Amino acid sequence: MIDPGGLTTSAPPASKIDHVIVIVQENRSFDNLFYGFPGADTATSGVLHDGSQVALKPVSLEDGKDMGHFHFSFDVAYDAGKMDGFDLQQGYAITNGAYGVVPQDPAYPYAYVPRSESQPYFDLASRYTLGDRMFTSNSGPSFPAHQYLIAGQSENADEVPSSSPWGCDSPTGSVVAQIGADGRDTTGVFPCFDYDTIGDVLNRANRTWRAYAPALKTAAGGTFASPFDAVAHIRNGSAWSNVVSPETTIFNDLTNRTLADFSMITPSFPNSDHPLGKAANGPSWVASIVNAVGASPYWKSTAIVVTWDDWGGWYDHVAPQQLDAMGLGFRVPLLVISPYAKHGYVSHVQHEFGSVLHFTEATFGLPSLGRADARADDLGDCFDFSQTVRPFVPLATRMRSRDFIAQPQTGEPADPI
Repeated sequence: MIDPGGLTTSAPPASKIDHVIVIVQENRSFDNLFYGFPGADTATSGVLHDGSQVALKPVSLEDGKDMGHFHFSFDVAYDAGKMDGFDLQQGYAITNGAYGVVPQDPAYPYAYVPRSESQPYFDLASRYTLGDRMFTSNSGPSFPAHQYLIAGQSENADEVPSSSPWGCDSPTGSVVAQIGADGRDTTGVFPCFDYDTIGDVLNRANRTWRAYAPALKTAAGGTFASPFDAVAHIRNGSAWSNVVSPETTIFNDLTNRTLADFSMITPSFPNSDHPLGKAANGPSWVASIVNAVGASPYWKSTAIVVTWDDWGGWYDHVAPQQLDAMGLGFRVPLLVISPYAKHGYVSHVQHEFGSVLHFTEATFGLPSLGRADARADDLGDCFDFSQTVRPFVPLATRMRSRDFIAQPQTGEPADPI
């Protein structure tokens, strides 16, 4: 049973949390990434559309095969709550520079990441808080998911734009489908919106923020792979200076003691956990950021929230509640890392992307955006602000922060999803 928890008002005392860092990884379901984690609700097998079961098998982060994880893919896999249509999803790959459908073994989505690759994530979950009831606020791919993470909405955009880059820098004629009143996709609109974001409410409260993102290479010379690119008044206004590239600048800001009150970090493709990245760098990337925070004066006053933007097509056995036409979507992992996070705790309370916004609003005394954040909890069960700050112990990683500084972005598709 899903425990919906309840709205809480457990904002930390003003002297406890001064900095919130949100790290957004890519395309992993909870069952896929935290298979077998002690105390968490995970599955060892999954149900196919014919009612038969298949054991989950190990598939490396480096394997490189992608699966459908669009809004329509969700509908097929969800199957009215039966959670038995993952084997009907299409396979995708980059062929001659183009993203398209390829043949796929129906059992391929029923898989988990080998512990040898995911160990830094398991270490973080063992030390701090892991949420096993974190659901995406929308049921589609990366573009709307990232809008929900910054705004609690996507103006009903539920798929990816027709061309890249995504957002206000999209080529003329680009469209993104919106879900209509009948639950079906409309023709779509230009993927550039003008709603309030967490950046706007931070600005109005005289709070600082930065969105760290890699440069998305395009024929026009490049723009940032940031969700704020899809918000017109930010992309075309002075607030755009808060969007910083490369994303590895976070390490410099920690060293130079110039960390903003709120930070959101989007990784380069090889560090993202996305199957098409064909790399196992993601766990070390996240752990290296945590290590850098832990080695800085910011550790004692920082909360780090790590989540994944969508399920990536991978099997998950927990049926999400349907709160509106956009979601909830499937479970993704949630890590809450802080000296005030509960240690070795698995949260079974229902969270969603709006919870990250609600937590940020509660921490800094900000007004609600009035969207998904208004219905979501504020991650209150993940913290115990009465505990004494413990000295930070660095995490073991196979890569260190300096290994990411000049890493080239190779193998990134034209339209990463």
